Amino acid sequence: MLLYLIRHGDPNYQLDCLTDRGKLQAEAVAKRMQASKIDVVYSSPMGRAKETAAPTCELLNLPCHIEEWTHEVLSERLTTYPDGVRRSVTLIQNTLLRENGEIDLPYERTFESKALRETEMESAFSYIRDNGREFLRKLGYEEENGVYRILRKNEDRVALFTHAVFTRTWLSHLLHIPLHLFWGSFSPTHTGVTVLDFNNNENGITAPKLLCFSDMSHLFAAGLDMTHDNRVEDL
Repeated sequence: MLLYLIRHGDPNYQLDCLTDRGKLQAEAVAKRMQASKIDVVYSSPMGRAKETAAPTCELLNLPCHIEEWTHEVLSERLTTYPDGVRRSVTLIQNTLLRENGEIDLPYERTFESKALRETEMESAFSYIRDNGREFLRKLGYEEENGVYRILRKNEDRVALFTHAVFTRTWLSHLLHIPLHLFWGSFSPTHTGVTVLDFNNNENGITAPKLLCFSDMSHLFAAGLDMTHDNRVEDL
């Protein structure tokens, strides 16, 4: 099975919908999903994710299955570190997630990091981890001791339209990378495509392998700007 995680297009966060730029991005990623021969489409219940998924569903004549657990992480990610101002961890300087020995905090101690310690991300992480396990079990892969028992050899290409913080959090679990380091080092862009391979090994055991992260080649192919997350111009 190939699992595609697609961040929503350029959003109007207040209205939870796409901007005109985001709609063009959604049309572009739909063509990428067509070329990738997607079999099944899932989406977060939030408007900006469903709007991004819509052109793919229309182009491929597929229904959009809503997965409630894949909504964006909101208040849980807020911190007052380091200056007392309450903001998303995403908005603090990423060096703060690595300094003073925190780069060496292992996976099981990630919530001891100063930035995450003041948030409610531990509960959000557990929620995404547990629901993600059930989602993958339904797709044919049951997690056991860090690997996945293949319940059925799923050959589908599965697309999930979702959000940046959700993606960081779930990938942290799937790839067993400490969340504070993943958060400070990986940034998915609007309609960035991340692909995970669950190879159907003959011994009945598999594990997710990251094939690409936040690919934006569909934006280039469509002649759209390559500005990353509205901040870094034309990559």
